[in-house]
Amino acid sequence: MKMKYAILLGDGMADYPVDALDGRTPLECARTPNMDRIAQAGRLGLVDTIPRGFPPGSDVANLTVLGYDCNTCYSGRGPLEAASMGVSLGPDDVAFRCNLVTLGDGDNPAMEAYNAGNISSDEARRIIVDLEEKLKGGPFRFYPGVSYRHLLVWKGGPEALKTTPPHDISGCASAAYLPQGDGAAEALDLMKRAAGILAGHPVNRERQAAGKKPANNIWIWGQGRAPAMVPLTERFGLTGSMISAVDLLRGIGVYAGLDIVHVPGATGYIDTDYRGKAVAALEVLRSRDFVFVHVEAPDEMGHEGNIEGKIKAIEDFDEKVVGTVLTGLEGAGMLYRLLVLSDHPTPIVRKTHVSDPSPFAVLSSALCENRGYGRPFCEKAAREAGLLVTPGHLLLEKFIGGAFE
Repeated sequence: MKMKYAILLGDGMADYPVDALDGRTPLECARTPNMDRIAQAGRLGLVDTIPRGFPPGSDVANLTVLGYDCNTCYSGRGPLEAASMGVSLGPDDVAFRCNLVTLGDGDNPAMEAYNAGNISSDEARRIIVDLEEKLKGGPFRFYPGVSYRHLLVWKGGPEALKTTPPHDISGCASAAYLPQGDGAAEALDLMKRAAGILAGHPVNRERQAAGKKPANNIWIWGQGRAPAMVPLTERFGLTGSMISAVDLLRGIGVYAGLDIVHVPGATGYIDTDYRGKAVAALEVLRSRDFVFVHVEAPDEMGHEGNIEGKIKAIEDFDEKVVGTVLTGLEGAGMLYRLLVLSDHPTPIVRKTHVSDPSPFAVLSSALCENRGYGRPFCEKAAREAGLLVTPGHLLLEKFIGGAFE
């Protein structure tokens, strides 16, 4: 019987102590019996997912979790999302992440909502399709994605343009974070023209009439050209699948050689179909060796500074994803290794990502591989366990090989 490998990742679960939680983190406050069981019976530690000199983005962190050294393969977030959308990049194409955002009023408007008030995918598609129609004819192409997350491809674009993720500046005046450097004038002109179209767009009129935030601007960032990556399926001789609601992870999965599984009801937000992802993962493991399940909800709640929402997202992840997969693996009598982790912290107090190491725990059906730390799954316990995987891209090799010494 072949070993099965499952990675269950709660994006941004890790955090800092929160005053409103009496100095505890959301992970410490959340009820997580399944992750606690894995940590207590298996192996527990920290993984350093952000290499020195890299921004603490989910692109860098998840590439690291999947065994890639970003020093040799990372080119930006945009091209990864392009791969998920089936958008082929030419040698002169630069792909940008294109958020629909809500900016306030005035000459230096605040970033009121990096996600345009959690705009729906159907609403966003109408907007992006109109931007493509009305701004076509130049070097820019727009492609619709999920919710507020979309793609801009700029033919002959400036790869070195300085850009800032909009979730890094929630509530901040935006002028200082607009694109700067080579190509900035063209980028700012594009954003200005897009804002003119969005100002009276029917979707925004409908949203404002319903008391919702309008998607009144675009924000471009995370640019890069197509990367060169060796599929992990070739490196480890595995077959496998990626399950995620967001194009970033699906794009990483494409480059990693994984099949992409689309789960109806997977939204990339707190209302996602957690259990549907877990059921899909178990179905993958019936015929394949490896599955990666990514859940975005804890990260979204961290960006919003939503303490209760983050705790609920963690609890839903534990019960409906981790619990369902663990029970299914054991009930099927499979040989397995199961890894649960956060890719990076998204602290409530910061509302954005930080580079601190994140907790992980591994449980194996081969009892000799387990350590039995007897500690719950949280940041403090992971530090006390004394196991730190750095550089973090070695985690996958250790996980596949079952060797953490």
